[in-house]
Amino acid sequence: MSNARKIWIFAGESSGDAYGAELAKSLRELSRGRDELIIAGMGGSKMKSAGVEIYVDSSELGIVGFAEVIKKIFTFIKIFRGLVKRAEKEKPDAVVLIDYPGFNLRFAKEMWMRGIPVVWYVSPQVWAWGKKRIPKLAKYCGKMLVIFPFETETYAGTGLDTEFVGHPLVEIVRKRSGKDIKREENLVLLLPGSRGDEINRLLTPMLKTALKLHSMKLELKFAVSLNRKSIYERCLRIFNNFKRGTNAQIPQIEFYCGQTEILLQKACAGIAASGTVTVECAIAGLPIVVSYRLNPLSYFFGKMLVSLPYFTMVNIICGELVFREFLQDDVNPETLSNGLLEILPGGSRRAYAERKMAEMTNAISPSGERASEKAATAIFALMGYEKELICSSGRRTNL
Repeated sequence: MSNARKIWIFAGESSGDAYGAELAKSLRELSRGRDELIIAGMGGSKMKSAGVEIYVDSSELGIVGFAEVIKKIFTFIKIFRGLVKRAEKEKPDAVVLIDYPGFNLRFAKEMWMRGIPVVWYVSPQVWAWGKKRIPKLAKYCGKMLVIFPFETETYAGTGLDTEFVGHPLVEIVRKRSGKDIKREENLVLLLPGSRGDEINRLLTPMLKTALKLHSMKLELKFAVSLNRKSIYERCLRIFNNFKRGTNAQIPQIEFYCGQTEILLQKACAGIAASGTVTVECAIAGLPIVVSYRLNPLSYFFGKMLVSLPYFTMVNIICGELVFREFLQDDVNPETLSNGLLEILPGGSRRAYAERKMAEMTNAISPSGERASEKAATAIFALMGYEKELICSSGRRTNL
C-alpha cells in the first residue's frame, strides 16, 4: 500500500456528492486495481457507498447565501484547518475539488502553497457572479474540468488548462432509467430542495399551490420528494402544521425520502427549487416550474453581484425561458399554479419544453461519452500517470 496513489475528492453539496461518487468509480475502473489507488475526502452517502473514505461528512454543509454562511462560519473554519493539517501529513497525489467555491477556493490556495496538484471539477459559476475569482482559479488549479460547453470561454486567455467533459448527471440519470416506469398524467412532483433553509422558505408556498391546483383540477395528486431523512422529517412537521392551519380540503400529498430518481420518471410535471435538480429534471424529460427564495440580506447582495437574464441553469444553457422561474415574492400559489398548468399534459408550453429539454441534454453530453470517465482520464494525466489504462468501455488509452 506504500506505493498506492492517493486522490482526495471534496464535495460540499448533495449534487457534488453524486458527481464525486461517479468520479471515484471511474478512477478505480481506469486504474484497474483497488490496491493501487486510495480515494478519500469530504462528501456524503453516495461517495461513501462508492468506496471513498469520508474524512468529513458534508451532508449538512450545503448552504446558499451570505447570511447562511455566517451562521456556520466556525464549523467551516474547524473543518478547513483540520483538512489542511491532514493534507500536510498525507500528501495526496492530487486533490479534486467539486464546485463549492467558498470553501474549495481557499483550500485550493493551501494545496497550491504546499505543491499538491489541484483539479477543479464542475466550475464555480464565476461567469455569473464571481469573475474576480478567475485569476485565483487560474493560479491555484492545474486543471479545470467544466460541465457546460460555454464555460471553456470563461477561462480563455487565463492560462488555465480547461476541458469540457460533459455533465455527469446525464450518465447518472440514464443509468437509473427504468423502462417499465410510466408517467402518471395526474401526478405533480414537488421538489422543495435539499437544504433546511430552502425547505423552510419553499415548502409552504408549494403546498398552497397544490391546494389551488387541486381546486382547479380535482384529479391532480402530489408527491413531495426529499433526499435524506432529516429533511424528510422537517417537511413532515411543516406539512402537519400546514394542515392544522387551513380549512381547505387537502389533496392527496405523499412524502418520499430517497425516491426522487423514480418520481422524476413517474410524474407528469413539477415545481422545483432552483439548483442542480432543474438540470436533472430536464435530462429525465420532466417539465417543471422553478422557484427560489433567499434570505433578504443574501438576495440584496445577490442582486448587486449577478446580472443574468435567468437564474435557472436550463434557461441559461438554452438562452431562453424553457422553465418558467419565480423568485422571492413571486413565489406564490398564483404564479406557480399558472406556470404549472401550462406544462401539464395538453398545456400550451409542454411540447416546447419537451423539445428544449432534449436539445439541452444533447448539448451537455458531447459525443455520448461518460463525463466521469473523461474527468478521471484528465486527472490521471495531470498526475503523470503513465501506465496504460483500460476504460470501462473496454477500450485502451495511453496517457
